[in-house]
Amino acid sequence: MKLIIITMFLSLLSWQPVNAERIKDLASIAGVRSNQLVGYGLVVGLNSSGDKTKFTGQSLRSMLARLGLTLPPGINPKSKNIAAVVLHADLPAFAKPGQKIDVTASSIGDAKSLRGGSLLMSPLKGADGKIYAIAQGNLVVGGLSASGQDGSKITVNNPAVGRIPNGATVERGVPSPFGKGNSLVFNLHNSDFTTANRMVEAINNILGPQTARALDATSVKVSAPLDPSQRVMFASMVENMMVTPDDAPARIIINSRSGTVVINGKVRVQPTAVSHGSLTVTISENPQVSQPNALAGGNTVVVPQSEIRVEEGGLDKQGNHMFVFNPGVTLDEIVKAVNKVGAGPSDLVAILEALKSAGALRAELIVI
Repeated sequence: MKLIIITMFLSLLSWQPVNAERIKDLASIAGVRSNQLVGYGLVVGLNSSGDKTKFTGQSLRSMLARLGLTLPPGINPKSKNIAAVVLHADLPAFAKPGQKIDVTASSIGDAKSLRGGSLLMSPLKGADGKIYAIAQGNLVVGGLSASGQDGSKITVNNPAVGRIPNGATVERGVPSPFGKGNSLVFNLHNSDFTTANRMVEAINNILGPQTARALDATSVKVSAPLDPSQRVMFASMVENMMVTPDDAPARIIINSRSGTVVINGKVRVQPTAVSHGSLTVTISENPQVSQPNALAGGNTVVVPQSEIRVEEGGLDKQGNHMFVFNPGVTLDEIVKAVNKVGAGPSDLVAILEALKSAGALRAELIVI
């Protein structure tokens, strides 16, 4: 069986469709995923840039009590060299006890900076409340903050967030369904019936008929060996198969906050005449000084005087307000036509929304 899989893998490397992508880049195996971990800890050794909050002192008191040191009642430790932080990390799939993962620490108090601090031993828990890793180590902080006695202050990046490379040791692994059953399910990153069908055809052409079948527009189920070592080799072979994904549907993405407009190459417009014009209102303030005669009683005053001018713009080089879209124009023609009349991002959004309302825009208009 292993020899057959190796032979199929070698034949796979020599067969690569034009403009195709690996299944590894288009889909992921169901159940093979990372898990989020979160925890709470104390960062010590700060240069008087720590917290002033009460709960940080309570955390320090509790930590010292676990170490055998009991503080007298009524004394609230207000050390400026400690800071309370929330920890978070990602536990990769198939992580085993003893392996190292990165940890990020974020201040939850009023600490000015975590630079130079060290995180004390802190448990990291999963969504089920169980401890999966233990974090400890020196923080790497990319930001800095400095202030003067006159109140001036400068901050570069964010000094209240630090990272500990390989700062947590995995204590518990997460069971994976990868080795269970007689099949593997590949989930496409972007649901598409055509891409799922092409993926099934590519797998069946190499591994034989009925090896793969599509469950829906996202999932493709592939029969897999039961032996764990052969299953790993089989998954590697399927991941490196080449599939030509289908083009995305005609879509226009508009960011209403930044004015960014993204139009993909499948957008088409029906025959349409578009009139573009904009009003520019300019208000200029020209204050005038009113001064009385030499022998007259009164005071010199400033009299406001406003000048309002309204201009209509949006004309092209020939002085036309209107441009015409021919049947089925492409992205390039749309951009040229809109730029020709001097439309800005906000004007372009208004034009696209009007085209969509008129039924002339053959695309999905998404405003984020």
